[in-house]
Amino acid sequence: MSTLRFPELGFYTLAGAPKSPRDMLEELVHAEQLGLGAAFISERFNIKEAGALTGAAVAVTNSINIVTAATNHTTRHPLVSASWASTLHILSEGRFSLGLGRGIEAMFNAYGMPLATTESLEAFALLMRRLWNGETVFNYSDLTGTYPVLRLDPDFALNIPLSITAFGPRTLEMAGRAYDNVILHTFFTDETTARAVQTVKRSAEQSGRDPSTVKVWSCFATVGDHIAADLRLKKTVGRLATYLQAYGDLMVRTNKWDPAVLQRFRNDEFVKGFGGAIDAKGTTQDLERIATLIPPEWLAAAATGSAQQCVAAIENQFALGCDGVIMHGATPTELEPIVTAYAAN
Repeated sequence: MSTLRFPELGFYTLAGAPKSPRDMLEELVHAEQLGLGAAFISERFNIKEAGALTGAAVAVTNSINIVTAATNHTTRHPLVSASWASTLHILSEGRFSLGLGRGIEAMFNAYGMPLATTESLEAFALLMRRLWNGETVFNYSDLTGTYPVLRLDPDFALNIPLSITAFGPRTLEMAGRAYDNVILHTFFTDETTARAVQTVKRSAEQSGRDPSTVKVWSCFATVGDHIAADLRLKKTVGRLATYLQAYGDLMVRTNKWDPAVLQRFRNDEFVKGFGGAIDAKGTTQDLERIATLIPPEWLAAAATGSAQQCVAAIENQFALGCDGVIMHGATPTELEPIVTAYAAN
């Protein structure tokens, strides 16, 4: 019997910097017990390789959807990506979605891997759909190389949903044309979220698609007061500070924040000298210091407070036009009081 009660709610498994990928197994069991609709899996080049994790995830679950959010299409041969998805689609009886993202430029440059472009992400989506529908594709070229022949199985007619993490307007427009699920970024303001939803839906309609079939997911930091204060600080201040370290200009530009605040953050001697990601390495004392550099309104785009207050914030994401909410940065155990309150509503 399916335990899926809230298809519109999701979470990220192995949030933050887990010590073992085995933690995912218990999280997924608990998430299904809560009735959550989707488990999102991010990829890191350490103990979070997406192929291994998604295989384990579909094997230990029965109802929850499993989505990569995200892997990068430039890190694997196209046939490897296509057959990974077709294998898990059949193994999970339709619960798997291949989710892609652009990647972080500095990291990909350092590793010598091509960074995806908006055009390459759209072309790759089209290629996957052709292969999953039994086509043989000749002389395909992309950022990773040229492939004389690409084919999976000529008898395939697989409807595998494609997901994408999206930030800027061009990527959002492309996502409306080519993808099935669009995952927004954490700490988007209400105005940014509403604008992103409108961009995706309008693009879907202009390309001849039914906008209701393209689902936009808010990735919404959900950190209730029942979580210990030091951990709340890591999940809010620490996480946003890490985003500002990695791609602060994009965050500021997208949310129309004051770039002078970002510059003050970057110029701070403690921040400049900090080694590593702030949310992973920062102590409570470090985070309390960094909190003074981040305006409260930048952190306001989150579900915080009591369980009922968190539910109200989540419901506001639906009011802004989102089809789903990923309760980001929390385990199913941490989310249980909030999901209970959501169910009561």
